[in-house]
Amino acid sequence: MQSRTTAAYYVQAVLSFALSGTTLAVGIAYLPVEGWTRAFLGLGLLYTVTSSFTLAKVIRDRQESNEIVTRVDQARLEKLLSEHDPFRVEGA
Repeated sequence: MQSRTTAAYYVQAVLSFALSGTTLAVGIAYLPVEGWTRAFLGLGLLYTVTSSFTLAKVIRDRQESNEIVTRVDQARLEKLLSEHDPFRVEGA
């Protein structure tokens, strides 16, 4: 299968993710609040990141399984069409 994304798009996505995560972590670290509050926000950040990865994987897996089902259905249709002879006369 061919990749649908370019290398530049991949690099942009990775850098965007790294920059957003880093800046949010730095922002949490420098908040003028107690350590427990910072820890709670840090855990929330980690939970959001891991949930995002899980959601992306589930969406990718669902799309890949739909592509496989579509390919199988297409192969069955092509087989039926190749075996069909519209000019064949029954009982002749």
